[in-house]
Amino acid sequence: MNYSPLQKARYEYQPKLPLILQNDINDIEVCFGESTQSVADQEKIKEMFPNTYGMKTISFKKGSSKAKKDSQVVGVILSGGQAPGGHNVITGLYDALKRSNKDNVLLGFKGGPSGLLEDDYIEFTDEFINEYRNTGGFDIIGSGRTKLETVEQFKVVSEVAKKHNLNAIVIIGGDDSNTNAAVLAEYMAATNAGVQVIGCPKTIDGDLKNDVIEVSFGFDTACKTYSELIGNIERDANSAKKYWHFIKVMGRSASHIALECALECQPNICLVGEEVEAKNMAMMDIVNYIADVVETRSAKGDNYGVAIVPEGLIEFIPEVKVLIAEINELLAVHEKDYAVLGSWDDQYNFVISNLTSKSANVFKNLPLDIQHQLLMDRDPHGNVQVSRIETEKLLITMVAKELKNRGSKAKFNALNHFFGYEGRCAFPSNFDADYCYSLGYNAFLLISNGLTGYMSTVTNLSAGPQNWEAGGIPITKMMNLERRHGEFKPVIRKALVELEGKPFKYFEAHRKEWAENTLFTFPGAIQYYGPAEVCDITTRTLALEQGN
Repeated sequence: MNYSPLQKARYEYQPKLPLILQNDINDIEVCFGESTQSVADQEKIKEMFPNTYGMKTISFKKGSSKAKKDSQVVGVILSGGQAPGGHNVITGLYDALKRSNKDNVLLGFKGGPSGLLEDDYIEFTDEFINEYRNTGGFDIIGSGRTKLETVEQFKVVSEVAKKHNLNAIVIIGGDDSNTNAAVLAEYMAATNAGVQVIGCPKTIDGDLKNDVIEVSFGFDTACKTYSELIGNIERDANSAKKYWHFIKVMGRSASHIALECALECQPNICLVGEEVEAKNMAMMDIVNYIADVVETRSAKGDNYGVAIVPEGLIEFIPEVKVLIAEINELLAVHEKDYAVLGSWDDQYNFVISNLTSKSANVFKNLPLDIQHQLLMDRDPHGNVQVSRIETEKLLITMVAKELKNRGSKAKFNALNHFFGYEGRCAFPSNFDADYCYSLGYNAFLLISNGLTGYMSTVTNLSAGPQNWEAGGIPITKMMNLERRHGEFKPVIRKALVELEGKPFKYFEAHRKEWAENTLFTFPGAIQYYGPAEVCDITTRTLALEQGN
């Protein structure tokens, strides 16, 4: 493998740990807090998780450790989409294991959950793992989206664990992956398999958060990567002064990335899906808002601008959200009937005839390519793949049509962009490198103290690593019931943008000024070396939430 100069330099970076984790592992004591309950559907969730429901939150402090000292074998998987910092979760876990007992073993199962099912693994060594420190991507063992949800699968995992004498499995993933971790932990506890299961909070979308998980790892790096690109486009727009740029950014179920990039870059327009839904905005309400901004800027001679669109916007538009829900349910219930339809006309007529009249009208009025995109193959959860719906192009088309209908004199030449994969495997920022390493290191402490069904947590994140606090939260605390594939299933509840929260309120107070005037900011590339106020800063979202 050939190494870039930055890659060589990043190998030497030593991630910063919270003060408590800098102590000898034998001098770290577990402290139990209050008992927990799920965020909703308490009785049903309790019934589904009789062995792991209601557990207490935990934190660590300096004291006499009661952790087991005998050698351990731990398995780890990366699950779901990539996020910057995943490698450091593994290196942090590995270093803690070896620091506790040099005979401890860490096995990495390849390709995500399927690696556990197929017993496809590698035993980590110093030489191997040092090649991945502080680097982006999940290529150390790969990832996958196989779901662990059936008793048959759990039995296979249990047998694989028994074969390797696994004491614990660490699942590094998002809300669905950690839902799998909770269900697997319950199975292992119910069958007395002697295998602990620990989760780590990953997703660039930022929607795996709550009162204890302040941010999921990868969000910081991804937003900084997208913000650099958006800032570059803003500079280009301000130079050429002739194009409107519509930029879609990742974030299927929440608009955290779009909002964070807006706070970083101050574009003329940023749409927040949660606000669209709360205000019951129709598609034409959004189109009219954009057209109004275009005309206002044009009147000042500014026939250019930048608009940020969250990936999942279309699902927040009430009439489209209802339409998508009906289509998801229809294709789940009548999957076999729909699969045999060969022509588009047959598919179209089948869908129209099975929708409510209101949703049928919405579907009929969408452009043909959007209709096709709404009926494409579903994701593993049975939902429409919104990343394939070209919402940014749809808005450009509809805004151009609206301006023409108005007889507007505004010049509207628009270009579209989608920033997604560009941010998922970037070199992690110093924040994510430190945070992820701490999450992995902390995960071992949860294991060594005999805990299962917990998420590794590090809090007080805007105060700097020295002041970070380490602990854990029962995964069942975050769960509720949601409809998947036509059935109600336990899942971790996604965290949406809070319209009363400080980040959105700041955006709301400034967006009119940003819309009418050109007040772009240019974050530039992620910096790894230099003053802390440049290199170690976290997101604007986290800073505003924590009052910094």
